[in-house]
Amino acid sequence: MGAGISGIASDRDSECVSPRWKTELGDIPESCISLILASLDPPEICKLARVNRTFHGASSVDFVWESKLPSNYRFLVRRVLGENPDDLSKKEVYSRLCQASRFDGGNKEFWLDKMSGDIGLCVSSKALKITGIDDRRYWNYIATDESRFSTVAYLQQIWWVELVGEIEFQFIPGQYSLFFRLQLGKSSRRFGRRVSNLDQIHGWDIKPVRFQLSTTNGHCATSECYLYDPGNWVHYHVGDFYVDNPNTPVGIKFSMVQIDCTHTKGGLCVDSVLICPTGCKKRLRLP
Repeated sequence: MGAGISGIASDRDSECVSPRWKTELGDIPESCISLILASLDPPEICKLARVNRTFHGASSVDFVWESKLPSNYRFLVRRVLGENPDDLSKKEVYSRLCQASRFDGGNKEFWLDKMSGDIGLCVSSKALKITGIDDRRYWNYIATDESRFSTVAYLQQIWWVELVGEIEFQFIPGQYSLFFRLQLGKSSRRFGRRVSNLDQIHGWDIKPVRFQLSTTNGHCATSECYLYDPGNWVHYHVGDFYVDNPNTPVGIKFSMVQIDCTHTKGGLCVDSVLICPTGCKKRLRLP
């Protein structure tokens, strides 16, 4: 009899551990998984999406990604991607905004930082109004692999240096910094090594360059400095501005001038203008 009872107990135990009664990750409702994923960072969501089909499906739900998108994402999709935001899933919107995207004829670039959710803008030298740019005695465009736009404006020699740019964009609220990316001298590749030509550099140590910016929401900034560090790209800080309203486009006008005609200036590469959240300066190693 003891053996019989023991056998019955053994049978019950085997039923309790039967695979039919095991709960697996795939048995968790997709809606519950989506709620959990919505509280995670994008890289973590992408990792968990590879667990199984249920997690993959949960990671594609719109509300999971909408919380990761900037508040002005509808404007960004129209302006940068040139599409209707209602035609794309929120996951696709996020993915495409995180990829560097050209707009305005390919002379401006936008990206969304995957980790912080910050937005960045870059304006090519070809989008700037440069005094004398049409005269090859002064300026010309040269190809380089050191620019995200593959081309920079190179100044051989001129008396009057003036570069002016404008952009209107809808930013998320916060403080932003604007920089000119410049290099004294021009660089090239020789036998796989970077070589700098500094022969035409002159005039930049006599008077400082003046940088200015102004915005349509009332912010202005001015800075002056001598150009330095020949042979290396330098981000020159023009100034900062603030954005309070995410639904109103802000117009920004910026310039770089050195108009002292007592001497000529030359040997300068102008790559681009960078606009990014002020908090990104340290991470990007900017001044």
